[in-house]
Amino acid sequence: MAEDADTYDYIVTGAGSAGCAVAGRLSESGRFRVLLLEAGPRDTNPWIHIPLGYTKNYTNPKVNWMFESEPEPNLNNRTLYQPRGKVLGGTSSINGTVYMRGTASDYDDWRQRGCEGWDWDNVLPFFKKAQNQERGANELHGSGGPLHVTDIPHEWPLAKACLEAAMQTGIPYNPDFNGPRQEGTGFYQFTVNNRRRWSSARAYLGPAKSRANLIVSTESHAQRIVFEGTRAVGVEYLTPRGRRIARAAKEIVVSGGAFGSPQLLQLSGIGPADLLRDLGIEVVRDIAGVGENLQDHFNSYLSYRINQPITLNDIGNSTTRQILAGIRYVFTRTGPLTGTGIYAGAFVRSDQRLENPDLQINMSMWSTESRTRTGIVPHPFPAFTLSPVHLRPEGRGFVRIKTPNASDQPAIRFDQLRTEYDKSAILYGLHLCRQIAAQPALKPYVVEEILPGPVVQSDADWLEDTRQRGVANFHPVGTCRMGHGMDAVVDPRLRVHGIAGLRVADASIMPSIIAGNTNAPSIMIGEKCAAMILQDVVIGRAEAAAPADGRATA
Repeated sequence: MAEDADTYDYIVTGAGSAGCAVAGRLSESGRFRVLLLEAGPRDTNPWIHIPLGYTKNYTNPKVNWMFESEPEPNLNNRTLYQPRGKVLGGTSSINGTVYMRGTASDYDDWRQRGCEGWDWDNVLPFFKKAQNQERGANELHGSGGPLHVTDIPHEWPLAKACLEAAMQTGIPYNPDFNGPRQEGTGFYQFTVNNRRRWSSARAYLGPAKSRANLIVSTESHAQRIVFEGTRAVGVEYLTPRGRRIARAAKEIVVSGGAFGSPQLLQLSGIGPADLLRDLGIEVVRDIAGVGENLQDHFNSYLSYRINQPITLNDIGNSTTRQILAGIRYVFTRTGPLTGTGIYAGAFVRSDQRLENPDLQINMSMWSTESRTRTGIVPHPFPAFTLSPVHLRPEGRGFVRIKTPNASDQPAIRFDQLRTEYDKSAILYGLHLCRQIAAQPALKPYVVEEILPGPVVQSDADWLEDTRQRGVANFHPVGTCRMGHGMDAVVDPRLRVHGIAGLRVADASIMPSIIAGNTNAPSIMIGEKCAAMILQDVVIGRAEAAAPADGRATA
């Protein structure tokens, strides 16, 4: 450790959904000096703050890591493009802004796996603490928190027709997917405020701008954690001005996400010993589970050509309409740029014997010829998409470094579509989407199915099409699994097993993936991590103040 290293109480690596929450809360009292490191730039790109602007940053290397998976054996050895935020706010600055928590049973299952304090009753207060719900507070929602949650910002007749068509198939209406029950069909809510994206950076770093004790260092890519024995004491990071080292007097919190957190731990000597030794990395702690247990939702999609120019395709294919939409947004904060095009959806069970939904049907007001790292290309005609997302896949993948260089992408493997259940669930969703599209509510609009098209009919046809077009749903979790046992990476207080002064707080700690979008749960994890750290400070002070014989003072 360099003698001139900057010293802070806490260092947080990664200013994403969870990292911003951790840093914001730790710095709130003004008592602690906090350093937040972010590899990407500040969130000054205007397309970040316009909700529909995420299409512009989907393949923008300035704010996006643009990861690519290894060839997936069950998907005809295709690689899967993985956009991840590399900017203040992380992926919450480039995602679709949908606010979703999953089901209560998701978190109760974590508790049953040995993660004490992570059952629904214990995580709900942190969801509520984070939230400023447009509809007001109740037993399930909070108001006054930093994260604005709002209703659909723009009326889309086609979205309403999709919702009505889902109801015509027998799916009940649900006014709140984060309410008493998840099952049903309805409109989503979004992390948007005043028709602008409300990322984790806006929520937690905006109010902290005047805090001298919070130092936000962008373009500062964490390279490795520095140890003294088995205690984490600092972070080496790379800036445009060269390498630097910061020292943490209390703790370091790793918040790099499901890809970045296991990568940083492995680069620092925490992970599978054989992998690290093969790359010439000194082993600090042999934890086989670092980088394992990768999970993500899996989806395919059906697209339908319609007979009216009322979709986002019509804006994407017309310079005039783009200009008019831009003018409308700038001067009135209305119109199609106020949303992300995914307004309605449904949660259903692929098997009625299941207790909770295992499929999410996204109803999108656009369709594409391709969505790859080269960009999003809309069809040259009006169309919409129905996408079944398998929420509880059984496949388990991994994240493993391939070199000792932090700038090199790690190997990412999902193992999607691995089991018979994985296949049967997505097949059920595909058939259901076709049923929805055939309902009376959509007959005034639908001209034809363009993807995959009527040629696909049998289950064998559907499976082959899914192997060719199915994708991971950009909700990676699980690679620094919380729990007990040989393969667990962190304990229920998010402390890395066998290492002092080091925690992980982001989606990577999830022992199993939740049934829904993962941004809101990641923010909750950041909130809960900060609360546990501050609680430990209070406990530590109380223990330090107690007399040597252990008796309480008056």
